[in-house]
Amino acid sequence: MGGVFGTASRSDCVMDLFFGVDYHSHLGTKNGGMCVFGEKGFDRTIHSIGDAPFRSKFQDDIESMEGKMGIGAISDTEPQPLTVYSKLGHYSLATVGIINNKDDLVEELIREEKAQFMSMSGGGINNTELAAALISTKDSLPEGLRYAQQKVEGSLTMLALAPDGLYAARDYKGRTPLIVGKREDAFCVASESFSFINLGYEMFRELAPGEIVKITPDSVETVMPENTENVRICTFLWTYFGYPTAIYEGKNVESMRYRNGAHIAEMDENDPDLENVDYVAGVPDSGIAHALGYAQKSHIPYARPLIKYTPTWPRSFMPPNQKARSLIAKMKLVPDKEIIEGKEFVLVDDSIVRGTQLKDTVTYLYDNGAKRIHIRSACPPILYGCKYLNFSRSVSDMELISRRVIADLEGTEDIPDDVLAEYADCTTERYKNMVEDIKEARQFDTLKFQTLENLLDSVQVDPCRLCTYCWDGRE
Repeated sequence: MGGVFGTASRSDCVMDLFFGVDYHSHLGTKNGGMCVFGEKGFDRTIHSIGDAPFRSKFQDDIESMEGKMGIGAISDTEPQPLTVYSKLGHYSLATVGIINNKDDLVEELIREEKAQFMSMSGGGINNTELAAALISTKDSLPEGLRYAQQKVEGSLTMLALAPDGLYAARDYKGRTPLIVGKREDAFCVASESFSFINLGYEMFRELAPGEIVKITPDSVETVMPENTENVRICTFLWTYFGYPTAIYEGKNVESMRYRNGAHIAEMDENDPDLENVDYVAGVPDSGIAHALGYAQKSHIPYARPLIKYTPTWPRSFMPPNQKARSLIAKMKLVPDKEIIEGKEFVLVDDSIVRGTQLKDTVTYLYDNGAKRIHIRSACPPILYGCKYLNFSRSVSDMELISRRVIADLEGTEDIPDDVLAEYADCTTERYKNMVEDIKEARQFDTLKFQTLENLLDSVQVDPCRLCTYCWDGRE
């Protein structure tokens, strides 16, 4: 996914920027960067964080950087922020999102604006560079940011740092958040609301979908109004992406997960398969709060059969190779055999995407003496790879365990929309057959998924404002 952080202060902002960006490390694993503006102009640094945490890569850079305004990014994709020279002057840009119509936009810009683009090492074009090219076609940064928001198919949240201030633009449909913080001498803006609390900022307000603001040390001014049509905020912000203490649309992540886990426990009430369960457990990290909500509602004790080893295995150490990812996922979890041996568990995970790592986790518990394991997913089956935030990292829908099982059941990968709609409906026979086959394919004792109705009820945001595409295909 990725995250951004920016600040405008009456004093030097480098340390705020450094820690504010670092607090977004759970959102990205590939690149990190910072750019400040001071008396010497723009000063930018970018590093790969694929083999080491953000802090260790940037701790030397902050000794030489100085400025009162700055932006930074954690990214799962291209290096950023970029610095741009254009008819709008000199500015720096950081983005979060996916551009699905990239080829069309590049062709249009080359043809009509006589633009050119630098090719990255893999041959592609940097999304942030493309966003900057769109912005620079207009006569002002606010106009350019709005133009980029509306031209992109997918999602695009942006921070633009200019000599006169910091411009923050939330994705036009609100898929990703931006939250403004305030303290006596500064304002900041971040993807994650918790990222500025320990820096002395208080939550000031959230940007509305599509809203663009100009931030200075003394003010936050709306320069482009919000979008009120077809708002689609990502529901996975609460289920998986978000840090437990984060707040989106006024709703706390941890509290949502407790409510969600309680709903799962309500579904399991009087289930004869669970008569002898000893403990409820959550798959670290984002499954834990869902499991705690389950345990509180069911009155089944909560336990930690697998403890995440955090000192040397933070999320940043996650290579793209699936075999290596699976090995590292196992290395990060250390079993407590005394708790596991001879016991029966309800094991709650935030979601089931490919199902490979969860299967390995279950096998690991069995290898350490677990008696039975009942899997509960905190969200419905994922039937569509995300094309807005790349939650599942899927190249195609067929990488999803649910779609592979459906293909086997239907005898084809080409599934009509009306048939997929049946698989998304938890009351149908097709849905029940899919869940049974996923259970068998991954060798779980029992398996249940949260319903979409219960999930949305747990979020407590108007469902008409939430994106549920990955579960039901509704855009």
